[in-house]
Amino acid sequence: MVSALLAGCSRPTGDFDRAAPSVVHDTLMPAVGAEMAANRGEPVSRFNLTDDEQELRDRAWTLIRPPATKDWIEGSRTELMRTRILPETSGRIDPMRYYDFLRSDRYASSEVRYDRVAADATGDAALVDPFCKVALRVAKADQERLRALGRRDISTREELAGAQARVWENKRMTEWAGHALRFRLVSYRKAIDALEIETPSSDKVWDANVAWKRLAAEVVRLEKGCDVSNRYGQDTPLRRSRIYSNWGTERPPLQK
Repeated sequence: MVSALLAGCSRPTGDFDRAAPSVVHDTLMPAVGAEMAANRGEPVSRFNLTDDEQELRDRAWTLIRPPATKDWIEGSRTELMRTRILPETSGRIDPMRYYDFLRSDRYASSEVRYDRVAADATGDAALVDPFCKVALRVAKADQERLRALGRRDISTREELAGAQARVWENKRMTEWAGHALRFRLVSYRKAIDALEIETPSSDKVWDANVAWKRLAAEVVRLEKGCDVSNRYGQDTPLRRSRIYSNWGTERPPLQK
């Protein structure tokens, strides 16, 4: 009975594990969660969501859900936190859960597990840029929202509380995505290390590590407020090849 109830809390997914529309998860659970969050003393805004704020939440879900899509237990707990029925917590999930699900799957080749880790890490890295773009737009709109309040001679207590709560909610969602992505990074690292011992494969380890490093750069970028100045760890401009500096054999012939 308990298992069935928990499974029912998992957010339904469609193609490519994207969130599928659901009245229960999009309307009923958030309404209940808002009341429970308010009772816990957390900021709760009754404002309508802007298009960007809705997109922020949709894109954040792809990052905060457990990295192992079959992990319905943690998926249900995450959904209860997303809808604020449960308070948000971090650091309580065992990062080895991803590897446990990975090694339980039966593949024709042991090297496919390396491919899976690399694909998951690469896929997560690709999600950061679109998330950052909308997060920056939301942050900019929040600044304008607060400036608009400052220009008003009279603002109702409801307007002030609602605006401040919405800014807090948006910031919380962005920070939560960063924490969740850091957890995924740790999970993939532990999986790669464990696979290297259980089913060694030097070529596949290399591929998985390359994907992991790319994700690590994106995690740092997100944690630094989506800064793009040092993406993929490049602090200085790339040096031009000596081919274009007349150092190689490609230099023009001497003129007599």
